[in-house]
Amino acid sequence: MLGFYNYTVILTYVGMISGFCGIIFVLGGRLREALICLVIAGVCDLFDGKIASTMKRTRQEKRFGIQIDSLSDLICFGVLPALIAWSCGSGTFRIVPAALYVLCALIRLAWFNVDEEERQDREGGRRKVYLGLPVTGAAVIFPVLIGLGLAFDWPLEIIAPVILLLTAAAFLTPFRLKKPALTGRKKSS
Repeated sequence: MLGFYNYTVILTYVGMISGFCGIIFVLGGRLREALICLVIAGVCDLFDGKIASTMKRTRQEKRFGIQIDSLSDLICFGVLPALIAWSCGSGTFRIVPAALYVLCALIRLAWFNVDEEERQDREGGRRKVYLGLPVTGAAVIFPVLIGLGLAFDWPLEIIAPVILLLTAAAFLTPFRLKKPALTGRKKSS
């Protein structure tokens, strides 16, 4: 079989399935369930790199991991949030911000893949800084803001496209963002 199926990619696969289920929920009008799927995909993405780093992988396995992670990210943090926001409005205009958002997520992910392969060839190890907002930020931004909008009856038909466009712009703006560490700092004596 083509691909890799060891424990280093399982969370990526689970995250993608969660993202796909979220898309189905949006199309069925079940927005809250779609937001939960987005959060689950975000949690999977948060830990997949950490788990992958526990195994010595070949260069091909590492490159596959970069590609499969970004393809999953496009579904989970590109298409799913765009559809969530799209479902909050009405009319043809809602397509434009959703399409622009997905395009910006796609561009950011392609740029990241190239940059990450070059970075790993140069220095190896784990990335410490991102340029721009990683697309996985959508796993926090959309559930929080859309969730609050649902809870407090905010005008999501206005707010959702604004969230899409601002988040999309942050994907492509090259500001430095420190990557959060999943392990605690060691205390110096």
